[in-house]
Amino acid sequence: MSLCVNNSIDKIKHYCGIVGIHSLSERNIPQDLFFPLFSLQHRGQEGAGISYLNNGKLVTYKDLGMVSDVLGRYLEEDRKSTVGIGHVRYSTTGGNQVENVQPIQASCNKGDISIAHNGNFSNSDFLKSKLTEKGAIFGCTTDSELVLHLIAHSMQDTFYKALKETLCYLEGAFSMVMVREDNLYIMRDPMGFRPLYIGQKDGFTVCASESCALDILDITDYRSVEPGELIVVNSNGIQSEIFATAKRKAQCSFELIYFARPDSQIFDTSVYASRLQMGRVLAQQDGDEIENFDLVMSVPDSGNTAALGYAKESGLSYELGLTRNHYTGRSFILPTQKKRELAVKMKLHPVKEIVKDKRIVLVDDSLVRGTTSSIIVKLLRSAGAKEVHVRLSAPEINGPCYYGIDVPTKEELISTTKTPEEIAKHIGADSVKFLPVDKLKTCFDKSEDFCYACFNNDYPVEPKTGKDK
Repeated sequence: MSLCVNNSIDKIKHYCGIVGIHSLSERNIPQDLFFPLFSLQHRGQEGAGISYLNNGKLVTYKDLGMVSDVLGRYLEEDRKSTVGIGHVRYSTTGGNQVENVQPIQASCNKGDISIAHNGNFSNSDFLKSKLTEKGAIFGCTTDSELVLHLIAHSMQDTFYKALKETLCYLEGAFSMVMVREDNLYIMRDPMGFRPLYIGQKDGFTVCASESCALDILDITDYRSVEPGELIVVNSNGIQSEIFATAKRKAQCSFELIYFARPDSQIFDTSVYASRLQMGRVLAQQDGDEIENFDLVMSVPDSGNTAALGYAKESGLSYELGLTRNHYTGRSFILPTQKKRELAVKMKLHPVKEIVKDKRIVLVDDSLVRGTTSSIIVKLLRSAGAKEVHVRLSAPEINGPCYYGIDVPTKEELISTTKTPEEIAKHIGADSVKFLPVDKLKTCFDKSEDFCYACFNNDYPVEPKTGKDK
């Protein structure tokens, strides 16, 4: 559940999205799950799945592929239910195999349970080592399965107590939904790394990773699930408690920079407004240099809003100088530079009439290895651009993430081996500037509640290995 960087297309990929639904009256829960999952497709394109209660039994349906492909063919029948969960996946922990697609369903001494998880446990190696010593057998390589094993091994006398005990063993990032009998369980880690929302309407309760997934079901009365909150929804209503507290929050800043949909609310913050402000601050940082530029354009779609903010602040014209092809499908491994360039061309193409003879400010969300950026700069120069100045709405990425982002090794990250001036030369740009961490913080309300570890190596939770005590 998290996200990973494709070695051929140098772009951080989305990790996972989760949905949970409970209804006081029977309705077609699989169909209800389809629409919010479709809204969260940007958070994961490798696999999709749902679990729901049918005649007292849990049914799970999942496969590799996009939501429309996997679940579209499953909606031909009216399947009545009262509770269900869903998941879209892009892997970091565990490979791209159908066994790792969620939700994960298991039968154990605590009953039939299904779980869907967004995040990464920073102590997963430690927990797996301890469980293996006790004889646990793992059926997949995703760390979400650990939750089911911990529940099954618990000596508590009720499922709810076993779940609470399990949650206290977990470290790192987790927003999770779970189904057992007619109960929907909703959980968020005590530091609140990953976003999670819950809303209600006429006896219909929905939770999802982002507010856009609630909007599609016309759920307008919603709130964030609090860090460390455990919610149970069933026919008796909604029960909520805080199972653990932390000294600080650690909301993922990359969610607002790139991952979330711009029309969403996450962490009680407008994604669109945050990105617009990032662009404005980028322009302020350029100061008098703006006089030397002709126009602003974005790397679509992730750089669109920040580029608009840059244009508003600078007074420069915002132009759609790169056209994106939305029908290229998933990226595949392309081992040669020529084939990598072809893959980028399949997705992006310059508008020559816009870029020819222009001094361009090119706004993107982040720079990982620099591979794709160098190809884009080359495309713009081939189309006649006079100058290309790259601006990033994220700080320089300087380290790995243990909470849901599969950042490459430190050696692979271009910012750990090169200065911005050296990066500019490497990718063929006239200049490269990042948004420093202190400037990024000015774009957030309550900036102290966010995690910036992949930028400044200040980790809120240190990872444990299997050898840790």
